[in-house]
This record gives sequence, structure tokens and C-alpha cells, in this order.
Amino acid sequence: MTTITAAMVKDLRETTGAGMMDCKAALTENAGDMQASIDWLRKKGLSKAAKKAGRIAAEGLIGAVTAGNKGVVVEVNSETDFVARNGQFQGLVKMIAQVALDVGADVEKIKAAKVGSVTVETAVADAIATIGENMTLRRAASLEVSKGVVSSYVHNAVIEGAGKMGVIVALESAGKTDELATLGKQLAMHVAAANPLALDSAGLDPATVKREKDVLADKYRQQGKPENVIEKIVESGLKTYYKEVCLLEQAFIHDSGKSVAQAVKEAEGKVGGPIKVTGFVRYALGEGIEKQETDFAAEVAAVSGQK
Repeated sequence: MTTITAAMVKDLRETTGAGMMDCKAALTENAGDMQASIDWLRKKGLSKAAKKAGRIAAEGLIGAVTAGNKGVVVEVNSETDFVARNGQFQGLVKMIAQVALDVGADVEKIKAAKVGSVTVETAVADAIATIGENMTLRRAASLEVSKGVVSSYVHNAVIEGAGKMGVIVALESAGKTDELATLGKQLAMHVAAANPLALDSAGLDPATVKREKDVLADKYRQQGKPENVIEKIVESGLKTYYKEVCLLEQAFIHDSGKSVAQAVKEAEGKVGGPIKVTGFVRYALGEGIEKQETDFAAEVAAVSGQK
């Protein structure tokens, strides 16, 4: 039998906004499986959250850089936030982002690329030796358009182009690049704040859509709704879901009275031509990485030879 800890209950409560006892019941019912417990709470109408956000656990910096019609975003991790505030580390992140802009988003190609007389991999190893803490290039992504711009936004920037979150957005258009760049920056800020999962419903993972449909259907079955009614309610619920997670259907953060798609369409007048949002990438530092929690007192005891 799975042991349900107070920490597990706390995490589920923070994720869903459900009550303490409901969270414990959900975890018990689902053998401690966090995602299954979230779905269980949602089916009973007890969860206030649609999805679990990845816990931000790793330290380091996100670097983002653009040049005209292309842009990249990279994540470089360190062991502590103290190193992320180190000037040498910050310079390393900006250098890696610039290299990625030139060679592409393949991590191994970035590591093998030359900077002066050394490779990026060697530069990272030298920084580790100097600063005394492990560092790693975790991931990279790039966007490019044939005509138009790729814009970026860095949230909580510690230096220009590097911070705790980085976003790039690609806009395809033959219109004025300065107006496009302004719109691109606004959209990148929107992506940072709203965290869409895809451009539109067609870009969503089919498994994610199916899970959403199943959760909605089970929720209303438990309320005793007939199947023919459930089908209509689920379709309506999916439309609401798409407005929450699809970029073009989300309410624009700079003008909540219109959708992002409407804001882009309206901007075509200023730009002087059609605009197509072709893609976006949003990196939040450490998402998806669980940092091992340590007992500081136990660590000190271990070092001193005590038990």
C-alpha cells in the first residue's frame, strides 16, 4: 500500500486548490499518482486547476537572442541561484545562445561549435573548473521565417537576453519589420504570462484533448446527466478549454476584449500586409525537473560522522 505523505498532500493542494482531506482522499484512491489524483479531483468538481504546472526546481538561466527572421532560446542549468548571479556564468549563457543562433538548436552541435580556439563544451568545462559548480546545457529551440521577424521576451532578466523565463515568437509577413517586431514583443509577453500549449486546437496533443474530454464526460456522468446531453456539454467544454490553452484563441493580455487572433488581424493595417503566427517557444527555468530536497541538519551530521 502506497504511503501518502503530508508533502504529497501539500503539493496536490497547491496544484489544484482542493481541500486537504479531498487531496488526501484523491491520493489514497489513486495510489499516490499525482496526475491521476488531479483528474480524480476534477471529475468530482473539486479541483480549481486545469493542469499541473511543472515544478521550477533547477537553477541557472534562460538565454534568448534574435536576429531578424530567426531566434533561439536556450536553458543552461547550474546547481545554485548564487552561480546564476555570477557574471562569468551569465556571459557563458549569452555566448551559448549566440552560438545556437548560428548553428541551430541541436544541443550536441552547439557543444561542438567553436568559440575562438575552444569548443562550447570546453568553455563550459572551464567555467565549471573556475566557479566550482556543475553546469549543463539542458536544451535549446529555434524558430525561423522566410519573411518577417522572430521576436523575444525575457522575464525576470538579470542581464539583457537572460533571465528566469524566455520566449520567442515567429511572425511571417512581408510587412514593415519595425511594426512586426513591436507586435512580436507583445505576443512574446503574452506567451510568457498565459503559457499556451499550442497555436490552435489542431496543434494540441491528441492524447491531451482525449484526456480533457474523458475528464469532462466522467464529471457529468457522476452528476447523472444522460449521454446525449453529456456529448453536447463536452463539446462546449472543449471550446472553453481551447480558449484557455490555444494561443490564437486566448484573450490578449494587452487588450482582454479581443482574442490574440483578432489582435494579430487588427495589426495587419499597421504592418501593411497579412500576418501569420507560425510558432512560439516558451522556456521556464527548471520546468519538469524535480530538485532533490535535502535535510540540512542530516547533511551536517553526515559530514561530521554522526548518525
